[in-house]
Amino acid sequence: MSSREPPPLLLLQAGEDHNRLTQPDNSCQNPASLVLQTLMDCGRGARLVAKKKKKKENGVAVNKANALKAQVKSERRKMRKKLPKSAQREERQKGSAQKQQQQQQEEDEEEEEECMNGDVEAGGEMIDGLLVDLARVNNSRLRASQLFKWLIDPIPAKAFFRDTWEKKPILVQRENPHYYKGLFSTAEFDRILREEDVQFGVNLDVTSYTNGKRETHNPPGRALPFTVWDFYKSGCSLRMLNPQAFSSTVWNVLSILQEQFGSMAGANVYLTPPGTQGFAPHYDDIEAFVVQLEGKKHWRVYNPRSEDEVLPVLSSPNFKQTDIGKPILEVVLEAGDLLYFPRGFIHQGDCLPDVHSLHITISSYQKNSWGDLLQKVVPAALEVAMEEDVEFRQGLPLDYLTYMGVQNSDNDDSRRTKFFSRIESLLKKLKDYAPVDAAVDQKARDFLHDCLPPVLTPEELATSVQGAPTRWEGGEVIDVGAQINTQTRVRLLRAGCARLCSDGDSVHICYTTDNSRVYHKEVPKSFEIQTEHTDAVEFLIHSYPQFVTVGSFPCESAEDRVTLAELLFERGIIHTEEPL
Repeated sequence: MSSREPPPLLLLQAGEDHNRLTQPDNSCQNPASLVLQTLMDCGRGARLVAKKKKKKENGVAVNKANALKAQVKSERRKMRKKLPKSAQREERQKGSAQKQQQQQQEEDEEEEEECMNGDVEAGGEMIDGLLVDLARVNNSRLRASQLFKWLIDPIPAKAFFRDTWEKKPILVQRENPHYYKGLFSTAEFDRILREEDVQFGVNLDVTSYTNGKRETHNPPGRALPFTVWDFYKSGCSLRMLNPQAFSSTVWNVLSILQEQFGSMAGANVYLTPPGTQGFAPHYDDIEAFVVQLEGKKHWRVYNPRSEDEVLPVLSSPNFKQTDIGKPILEVVLEAGDLLYFPRGFIHQGDCLPDVHSLHITISSYQKNSWGDLLQKVVPAALEVAMEEDVEFRQGLPLDYLTYMGVQNSDNDDSRRTKFFSRIESLLKKLKDYAPVDAAVDQKARDFLHDCLPPVLTPEELATSVQGAPTRWEGGEVIDVGAQINTQTRVRLLRAGCARLCSDGDSVHICYTTDNSRVYHKEVPKSFEIQTEHTDAVEFLIHSYPQFVTVGSFPCESAEDRVTLAELLFERGIIHTEEPL
């Protein structure tokens, strides 16, 4: 077990005040036996009651907020009457300058309130209704933050990242089996097997864990339903490795969340038969959000065994039960519950005897540490230092091999002290040559290559190149009269869909809109632009989420502005405010 004392573990039940988090008792009750159909159908009446109660509470809260706003406005009017006229003018000017910013903030708050409304439902599929509402949010960063809030609700996101992220597990028990309904299901699993080209070992793993031994049973070829369900019936677990390639809903969710994390968002789906376990105890190199979709699963989570395994660089091998000590958390997840644990926390899950389990693990932050960035910074800094600083090119002492190295490490030699002093001096100078921004751009290029392509909203489809008017009719190309000009208003398709990068000799735009739903199926997407267009691209990036006219691009001529806009439009990087 780790020598350091871990922070208190958090347990939260939906409906509780998040300021009253308590420690779990490390024991779990034996849950009642529930069949799958009961899980999928129960709670409908409770949801209707909660829905009415929430509407009433929201109405009271709105009335209180409006009364408070009226009181504040009244106090401000009284204060202005007491000011001299010159001060009143300054006050009016200040208010005018802040008016637009305040209006935008209020609009964002309204969008936030709308997309987080607990009443969101569409045909019983809560996630579908939520995604429809999120599509109306004008800012993709805000959209991402709202989806993440829904994922971990009722934990406030700021508190989560401050107190829990990368530090300790947290459990949310909602007593609402429909909370994540529509994200993925066993029916969707079966549909994918029937309709998609799912390959064993590439898209699907068949696993088992019995008598302390973990085994993989993947045959070669396509994972056809008859074979897959035969494995399942015999007690094997099924792991779908990239559900976002086959499920539009999972694709949509992950493509939004990747902007929240600033790092690739991935997912695996796990389907486990009753009374079985598919995987040995282990830890991962990702931040894991275990979302229970159907049935129940018994989980045990353990502290990292040592400081060396806190936030590890790589995932662990399989552990024996005797290697891992006692769990710090033992719980049965039910549909609608969430379990988060950081990388390095050992975990294992097994099914109860009377019910199957379906969960999806949403993951992020693989190879996204300070050390990963420095692996790019330090070699580049050393290369620059050796080019520009003669001290880094001066030769080593003639006799350094006689007093340095492991065989001499115990010797009390003044030459060793002098040698280490020189190394320390050079390392201090090295930071002055560190190309940090260039290294961050390399990380950004890697991230953009990892990213899923955006899922277009109906409005984006109508105003982007994917929804542009047809150009082919009656066996020939036709002129539809739709074109971009200096009055056309445009913006980036997403806040993070494109980035300027330079290799020193040329400038490129790296982008995500042509990426594949299959991880790294395509080469990184980028293209070179003219150096004089750099300012205009920066202008577009920093203007988001506002639409700007093509004529406002900081280019030398109107022709340059239109040419650049057409290029970005054709690559799917920008879209217009109105359909062409």
